[in-house]
Amino acid sequence: MAFVTEKEELKPGLIIFRRGDVAHRMWYCRMKMPKADRYKTVSLKTSAKEAARGRAFDQDADIRFRIKHDVPVFNRPFREVGREYLLTQEARAQRGEIGKARPKKIRAIIEGALDKYVGSTQVHLIGDELWGGYPAWRRVNGAGRNKRNGVREVSDEMAQAFADNEAERRTKVQHTRGIRVLKPIKVKPSDERTVPFISDSTIRFEMSIFGAVMNYAIKKRYVPASQRFDERPKLKTMRRDEFTLEEYRQLHTVGRKWIGEADKPSSVWYHTVTYNMILIACNTGMRPAEMKNLRWRDIMPAKDREGREIVVLFVQGKGKSRKLVAPKSVGDYLERIRAISKATEPEDRVFTNIAGKPAKSLYTSLIADLLNEANLREGTQGVPRSPYCFRHTYATLRLQEGVDVYFLAEQMGTSVHMIEEHYGHVNTIKHADRVLQGMAGWELPHPEVDVTRAKASKAAETHDKSRRGQHRRTG
Repeated sequence: MAFVTEKEELKPGLIIFRRGDVAHRMWYCRMKMPKADRYKTVSLKTSAKEAARGRAFDQDADIRFRIKHDVPVFNRPFREVGREYLLTQEARAQRGEIGKARPKKIRAIIEGALDKYVGSTQVHLIGDELWGGYPAWRRVNGAGRNKRNGVREVSDEMAQAFADNEAERRTKVQHTRGIRVLKPIKVKPSDERTVPFISDSTIRFEMSIFGAVMNYAIKKRYVPASQRFDERPKLKTMRRDEFTLEEYRQLHTVGRKWIGEADKPSSVWYHTVTYNMILIACNTGMRPAEMKNLRWRDIMPAKDREGREIVVLFVQGKGKSRKLVAPKSVGDYLERIRAISKATEPEDRVFTNIAGKPAKSLYTSLIADLLNEANLREGTQGVPRSPYCFRHTYATLRLQEGVDVYFLAEQMGTSVHMIEEHYGHVNTIKHADRVLQGMAGWELPHPEVDVTRAKASKAAETHDKSRRGQHRRTG
């Protein structure tokens, strides 16, 4: 180090020195970490040499105590540790272990809300108080997108702060896209002095990233294992919004009429593809990303054990892939799209624009138009429905029909726990006879009636099997 002057070795691995690149005359010490090729430099905050020697030995003893008791030696701000963690996630995305969009979400949280909350805080100073205080701080210092959690009033200063944050965000987006910003981007504060609360689901996701960064710090031995925060604060879980069976039928009916009302050939094309895509989504449970990735080669006709025609789809999304089964009607919907598409080669995407290029937004605005036409734009919680609602509709209707939760989880590419957590309300309706048992005005079916129905059902099944046997023999 060229700037080191007046160096003196106090013992092997411990030196004191002054810096030639600064104006003051303070002493510094540099210590070699035991059993490691690392050094730590500390300002001794004195210009007296004898005092510097004593403080250097104190620092050396402190380092050895920290190492012995597994206390962090190097101080790092949360911001720096967050960037290190982000680099590991970007590397995982390049290896295909996680989705490519995941690091972008992590970056937005680490460089956004978490940076404002604890960005400059030394990571070893983050304890239960800072961890547990995040939800309250986030609600006061953030604005959500939907009003389902209520609204709060904000001051002129806070409204200006929100506008400044939005201007900063837009500037970053421009720089990311390689666009030169000639003039500072300005955003005018909204005249509305109420903003929606940040949703609990957003806070829960942000805290999962918060916890992941702290776990990374433990792994790197920046902090002790006692700073692992596995417990999440109890936050409200919003039920996922789906279409009821009646609403789905209404959407079906209005969708056919919507195609007929299109006044241009291009509008007819887009309305037809959008309508059939909705039917495919509601009958397969595919995620929007999986639908965007679907290619014609991924669609295979097949037959079940009873010889009935089905469709097998190979879907990819969220860094994972799987096969799912669908009824023959889904194959019919796909053929309607193929018949008018300009991209029908095996490697081509199923969902494209009218020119045959892959669809980027997956017809989001057209879906909104159709939902408005059917008066189904907002769900029961007053929140505009998104394309993800079709997946929730599939899950709800399948559970209502008695599909085993394990098979449904396999089909949808999720966990049994996720199905039970988000669709547990379906079981209450499905098992209403058990829930209402014993209540006034509610009677269970008479046992004799159940026996009669069971016998009739068994007789019908036997008759059906015998007819199939006769058909095979005559055929």
